[in-house]
Amino acid sequence: MIHDGNVAWSTRELAELAGTSLRAVRHYHQVGLLREPERRSNGYKQYGVEHLVRLVRIKRLVDLGFSLPQIAAMGESDDHPEQALRDLDAELAETITRLQHARKELRELIELSAPTDLPPDFVAPDTAAKMTDADRKLVVVLSRVLGPRGRQAYADMMREAPDDPNASELDNLPADADEATREDLAQRLAPYIRAINEAHPSLAQSRSDAPRGERFAEKAIGAAMIDLYNPAQLDVLRRAGEIVRNLSPRADSPTG
Repeated sequence: MIHDGNVAWSTRELAELAGTSLRAVRHYHQVGLLREPERRSNGYKQYGVEHLVRLVRIKRLVDLGFSLPQIAAMGESDDHPEQALRDLDAELAETITRLQHARKELRELIELSAPTDLPPDFVAPDTAAKMTDADRKLVVVLSRVLGPRGRQAYADMMREAPDDPNASELDNLPADADEATREDLAQRLAPYIRAINEAHPSLAQSRSDAPRGERFAEKAIGAAMIDLYNPAQLDVLRRAGEIVRNLSPRADSPTG
C-alpha cells in the first residue's frame, strides 16, 4: 500500500511480512522493543520499512534464543551485536552438551529399565536396575542426606561390591522367619559385610560430612530402614553386625 509516496503497511500486513503474529507485534510495542508508528487520518497505524527491518531483527534474535530483555539491551542501532552473539553461542554449546548427556542417560534408562529416582553419579543405571525396591529406596535416602564424601564412599561400595547369595537370601527373607533361620543367615552374611567394610573403610565415616549433621543422617537412615525392611531382615542385619564387631572391633556394618 502506498501513502503520500511512502510505504504504509497495516499492523496485520507488517506481521505477515515479518513472519510473526499480530499478538507479537502488539507485545513488542508494549515492552518498548518496537516503536509505535504514526497513524493515518482514519486512526489506523501505518508502518514503514524501518519498522519491518526492526521487527525482522527482533524475530531473528528471538528465534536464535535471545530473551526480550536481552534484545532491548542491545538497542535499535546495533545490527551486529557481536559480544551478545558470542555469549549466546557459548550458552548454546553448554546446552547442547547438557542435552547430549541427558540423551545418554535416557538411553541407559530405557535399555536397562532402570529407575529414574537415582542419580547416575551415585548408582550406575545397570546396578540400580538390579536392586530390590527396598534397597533402591534406601539409596535414594542416602543420596539426599549424605555429604560428598559419604556419597562417594557408598558409590564406590555399590559399584565394586560382588554379588552374594546370602545377600539375595536376605532380600527374600519373610517377616515370620524363625530364630534358627535368622541366626544361620546372620552367620553366613557376616563375612560378606566384613569383607565390604575392609574393602571400603571410608564407610565408617560416611556420615561425617552430612550437610545436616551426623545425627540427622543417622536418624533418617535408621528410620528409612525400619520403613523399608521387615523385622526379620532388620534382626539379621543387627545380628550380623554384632558378629562383625566381635570379629573386628573397628568394623561397622555398611547397612546401618
